Amino acid sequence: MSERTTRTTRTTLALTATAALGMGLTACGDSGGGEAGGDITLQFASSQSPDQPNYYCGMELFKERIEEQDLGITVDLFPSSQLGPDAERVSQIQSGDIDLDLQEAGMTTVYPKLGILGAAYVFDDVDHAFNWIDEHSEEFRQDFSDATDMTIIDGWYYGSRTFSSNEPIRTPDDLQGQLIRFPDTPQYLANAEAMGAQSVAVAYEEVYVALQQGIADGQENPVVGTATGSYDEVQDYVSLNNHQVSIHWVTLSNQTLEQLSDEQREAVFTTVHEIRDENRQCVEEETEEVLQEWRDSGQLTVIEEDEVDRQAFIDKAQDYFENHYTGEDLEFYQSIRDSAE
Repeated sequence: MSERTTRTTRTTLALTATAALGMGLTACGDSGGGEAGGDITLQFASSQSPDQPNYYCGMELFKERIEEQDLGITVDLFPSSQLGPDAERVSQIQSGDIDLDLQEAGMTTVYPKLGILGAAYVFDDVDHAFNWIDEHSEEFRQDFSDATDMTIIDGWYYGSRTFSSNEPIRTPDDLQGQLIRFPDTPQYLANAEAMGAQSVAVAYEEVYVALQQGIADGQENPVVGTATGSYDEVQDYVSLNNHQVSIHWVTLSNQTLEQLSDEQREAVFTTVHEIRDENRQCVEEETEEVLQEWRDSGQLTVIEEDEVDRQAFIDKAQDYFENHYTGEDLEFYQSIRDSAE
């Protein structure tokens, strides 16, 4: 059997399981459980720390709900990059050394097209993002699995990325002269350029010190990420421009997929999908709690959504990406934009 055929068979297993969830994907054939099944321990890794919603309202819920189904599945959780940073974990997922992973940017190292899903303002809002996953992502996920030996089960909402800074940011013009830390990946750096920001390269572990010492004037993160990183201690403003719907993808090794029985596979896919809405609610509630604390304490000045010229940001970003992407990447970007309701 050729490598391409083997990969397609694995993807068939994944899409068959996903179709059972009513997510709009077409069943591709027999699930081929065969000799798979039996007791199995799944290693579920992430860079998320235990104090972030995607851990306690995501990974922990998955462990609890899978294990209580008594299907022979045990889940071991490895948060806070215990098994390596995002990019390094990708090869471990591909080889089956890690079974499940929750991340975003690292997967672009083996499948750059995934970065387009993180383009500034490619999604109008969270509803648009989840509608795209449910109704329009089948071909994308099939191609991803064929190319990487990993299967995207679903996406969990991490938050909408915003700016924190020492000067107020209400329009793209306000970014002029400010050094903003963006993650050092091609798509994030393109986002900086698309919005007119001057990016500065700072390792994740060094962001706080860089802000404290003025190496960077600001950074971008979901509100919860800004709070858990304690960046609010060394910043004056947070701007709710919401330039990116940040989705962290729950990804399964295709090596592991083949080891699961039909019943185990369906349970894993169903549980991940059912957690999605609870996880989103948890993230949104935590985000509002943090914002209200800042409003009440005055620790940060919150520039509210209605104070931001979001349309100016959107227009600038779209103009940029329509020239930045070419060929199939441009078609993919435009298809996502066209899927907005």
